[in-house]
Amino acid sequence: MPTTLKEFESVFPKLLEVLSEHAQQYKLPTNALEWYQKSLQHNTVGGKCNRGMSVVDSSEVLLGRPLTEKEYFQSATLGWCTELLQAFFLVSDDIMDESKTRRGAPCWYLMPEVGMVAINDAFMLESSIFVLLKKFFRSEPSYLDLIELFHEVTYQTELGQQCDLLTAPEDKVDLDNFSMEKYLFIITFKTAYYSFYLPVALSLHLLGLATPKNLKQAQDILIPLGQYFQIQDDYLDNYGAPETIGKIGTDIMDNKCSWLINQALQRASKDQREVLNQHYGRKDKASEAIVKEVFNELKLDEVYRATEEEEVSKIRKMVAELDETDGLKKGVFESFLGKIYKRSH
Repeated sequence: MPTTLKEFESVFPKLLEVLSEHAQQYKLPTNALEWYQKSLQHNTVGGKCNRGMSVVDSSEVLLGRPLTEKEYFQSATLGWCTELLQAFFLVSDDIMDESKTRRGAPCWYLMPEVGMVAINDAFMLESSIFVLLKKFFRSEPSYLDLIELFHEVTYQTELGQQCDLLTAPEDKVDLDNFSMEKYLFIITFKTAYYSFYLPVALSLHLLGLATPKNLKQAQDILIPLGQYFQIQDDYLDNYGAPETIGKIGTDIMDNKCSWLINQALQRASKDQREVLNQHYGRKDKASEAIVKEVFNELKLDEVYRATEEEEVSKIRKMVAELDETDGLKKGVFESFLGKIYKRSH
């Protein structure tokens, strides 16, 4: 049975206690300790925790049985390390993007008295991962692999973020800078590795099942799955109902190098291209509405539906052909696909 958010969240207080004790050993002043605890709580708990829970669910599928108490705790701890990584990225990303809200509340850097202290808080969220790994996995055979995996996936995500920031700065619109090639690089490195590959790779290492072959197999399926997820996210930003997706889409006004604008640029007539040049990335609703009209003229909703079926068909074919003799299970990928295929939020 897939884990529940309640079960997963029940592990966090123990981890918060460990992180607090680790900080206290350096005689951290009380106000600084309380700030650290508040940052951990605010930035790590309260989301959907899909990435973190995927570590637990992958472990159960790979073992083919319910997890023991120890196995659940270890898998959930690695899941929370994944959520800490996500928190580190989001706190940083919100500052870089000058975002206003996150999960229905003000972004951390906009909370009372936080400001640019949030930059150091982001560093501490990342460092907390390695405190937990040392505490709970130091004696595990997979310890070094777990550390290296977190370092490598962090680096990959930062490469994607750098490319995104340089390709689509909010204050300088240049659609000639966009391309599907750059877009695929951005979503592969900024999203797919840490959101899809990382949880499964963590489970494989934890359970002693990881081999070069099955890690490559996992990557070959999970990266396209992550790309599909981000394409879907970009589609929903424009075509999803705000009450369903839980936010108001801002990709057009934010000058995002999204799937939709890249598809539009490939299909636009000379006149439509000129309209996009004039109105994309502008901070006003009227320009946004004009861009949306071009998207509708180009029938990008139909293009998306055809792309979705094509991508999912490829992924299902790879899953069906998976050789399970090397420790991987088809159910790991079917679980991911079941959560995101045709999603509306």
